[in-house]
Amino acid sequence: MQVRNALRTGLGVRAAAAMRALNDRHPWSHNDAFHSWIASRLPAGRDDALDVGCGRGELVALLGAHFAAAHGIDVDHDMRQASAARCAGLPNVTVDSTPLERVSSGKDLVTMVAVLHHLDLVPALREVDRILKPGGRFLCVGLARPASAADQLWDLASMLTNPVIGFVKHPWVAQPTSADPPFPVKDPGYTLDQIRRAVHQTMPGAVIRRRLGFRHTIEWTKPASA
Repeated sequence: MQVRNALRTGLGVRAAAAMRALNDRHPWSHNDAFHSWIASRLPAGRDDALDVGCGRGELVALLGAHFAAAHGIDVDHDMRQASAARCAGLPNVTVDSTPLERVSSGKDLVTMVAVLHHLDLVPALREVDRILKPGGRFLCVGLARPASAADQLWDLASMLTNPVIGFVKHPWVAQPTSADPPFPVKDPGYTLDQIRRAVHQTMPGAVIRRRLGFRHTIEWTKPASA
């Protein structure tokens, strides 16, 4: 039985409730936790960066501090409003609803955090290839549907370490804060093996790694022109 399904039945329901209670006391963002991973892998070229599915704007604001221009796109109106409000004082950061297929090419960096599973996999990867200039970099934090035994073991490891990481990152008990708009949620449809095959077909040489927090990462540098 899949680890995620087990948490919805029998003893798993109580275990999941206990984990949620602990996580609520010591919360951490699985997505924001990877911003430092992205920041440590920025390309040499720093003219133009694109954050696809920019959400509440934390990452595109960070990119604005490192690039001459940073552009965030998101199809969700509430997310765009939150992102635009966060980046209001950053003149080199723009946020809009431009579809991925209409983004102009020549970017030094394209980032996606918990976004790729919302898109058609192969067409999205091809658009990233088109958008990046030679030497540009794609940095992606994604989710996948667990299928293999290895997937289940990583899910179990993520489940067990999740409250520990939360306590380390947020040792004090969380206090109520103003509500941010909720992120659009979609269960991942592609397995990691399917993602790996699609990435290797469209982005030869890309590095894909499993991560804790029910995540994986994709890192690719577009080859320079001959």
